[in-house]
Amino acid sequence: MSHSIPKFRRPPVVFCLSLLLGCAALTPAAFSAEKAKGQEISRVIAKEITAAQKAMQAQQWSEALKNLEAAETKSPLTTYDKKTIYEFKGISYVRLNNLKEAEKAYEAALATGGYAADELPKTYRLLFQLAATNQQSTKAIEYGKQAAEAGAANDNDLLIMSQLYYQQKDCKNSGVWGDKAIAAFKRAGEPPKEVLYQLKLQCASDNNETAAMIAALYDLVRLSNKPTYWNNLIRLERQDERDDHNLLMIYRVMYDTSSMQADTDYIEMAQLLGDAGLPGEAQAVLEKAMGSGLVKDDHKERTTRLLNAMKTRADADKKGLPQLDAEAKKSAAGQLEMKLGEVYYGAGDYKNAADAIGRALQKGQIKQQDEAYVYLGRSQVQLKNNADAKKAFVSLKSSPNISPRVLKLWELYADKLPG
Repeated sequence: MSHSIPKFRRPPVVFCLSLLLGCAALTPAAFSAEKAKGQEISRVIAKEITAAQKAMQAQQWSEALKNLEAAETKSPLTTYDKKTIYEFKGISYVRLNNLKEAEKAYEAALATGGYAADELPKTYRLLFQLAATNQQSTKAIEYGKQAAEAGAANDNDLLIMSQLYYQQKDCKNSGVWGDKAIAAFKRAGEPPKEVLYQLKLQCASDNNETAAMIAALYDLVRLSNKPTYWNNLIRLERQDERDDHNLLMIYRVMYDTSSMQADTDYIEMAQLLGDAGLPGEAQAVLEKAMGSGLVKDDHKERTTRLLNAMKTRADADKKGLPQLDAEAKKSAAGQLEMKLGEVYYGAGDYKNAADAIGRALQKGQIKQQDEAYVYLGRSQVQLKNNADAKKAFVSLKSSPNISPRVLKLWELYADKLPG
C-alpha cells in the first residue's frame, strides 16, 4: 500500500505587541530628573509641553497631540525639544491605538540623534514591535536586529523575528532566529512556543526536506504530544519502510497514541497482525475502527470480511490458551511464553500477558526480543503501571537488530507517558 506524504497547514503569523512604554510614564517629576542630567526643554515650547504633559496625565491623548503639534511649529527648537515632542506624540498615538502614526513619531524622535546610548536599545525594540505590528516586515527586521545586538530583545521578540523572516520566505534566517528564540525560552525556564517548530516544519515541507520535517515533528510531539503531530510523524517515518515487522511496530505506535485517523491504516495494521499470527490484536484494531465510524462505506464490506476472519482465528487461539499455557510453563525456552503473552494481549488479558512475557524474557531464546519488550510495555500501560512500562521500553535498546527508527519512536512514546 502506498503512503502519501502529509501536507501541513501553514502556521499563523501573529505579532504580539508588548510595547515598551517606559517613556509613557513621563511626568513633571521625570522632567526634573532630565534637567539633573543637563537636558531641559527650552523656554520656546515650555508652555505647550507643560500643557501636553497635563493632558497626558489626564489621559486626554488628543488634547496632548494638539499641544505637541503647536510646540512643533515653534522656532528655534533644540535637539532635545524635537526628541521630546516626537516621543510624546508617539506615546499619545500608541494610547490612541494609531500605531502607524506612533511609528512615524518614534522614527522622527530617533532621527533627531537626541537619544543617549543607554536609551537606544528600548527605542529600537519599541520601533521593532511597532513595525512588526504594522506589517512592515523589512523595517521590523532591521530594528529587531538592532534591538537584539543591543541586548534588548526577549524570547518573544526573537520569535517574532523568526516569523518575519518566514513571512519573507527566508527559511534559513527564520530557522536561525527560531533557534535563538528556543534557546531564550529554555534559558528562561519556559517551554518554547509551538509556532517556532511549526515554522521549521513548514519550511522543511516547502523545501521537500523529509529529515528536517521529521526532526521538527519530533520536537512538536515532545512539546505538545498532540495526536496530529504523532500522525504526521509516523506517516513520514513509515514512508520508506519496507520491512513488515518494522512497519507493524510503527503502526502500533500510531495506534497507541490515538493518532490513527484513516480507515486504511486500521485495515493495513490488521492485515499485518494477521500475517504475523496475531488475530486477537487484529480483531481489536478492526473493532475499534468500526466502532469509531472511521470506516468508509466502500471499505465496510472488505473490513467486515477481514474482521470475521480474524475473529474466527482469535476464538481458536483463546480456546487453545490452557494447553498453550501448560506447554509454555514446561518449556525451558521463552518462545512459547512469548506466544502465550501475545495471545493474552490480543484477548485483552493484560495482567497474564505481562506475566507471560516477563517469564519469556527471563528464560530467553526469544526470536523477536523487541516484540517482547514492546508487548510488555504496552501491557503495563494498559494496567496503568507507567513506571514499569517505561522500563520495558527503555530495555528495547538492548534488543539485537532493532530498527533505529522503531526504537526512536517507542522511546518518544515512553517519554510522553504520564508520570
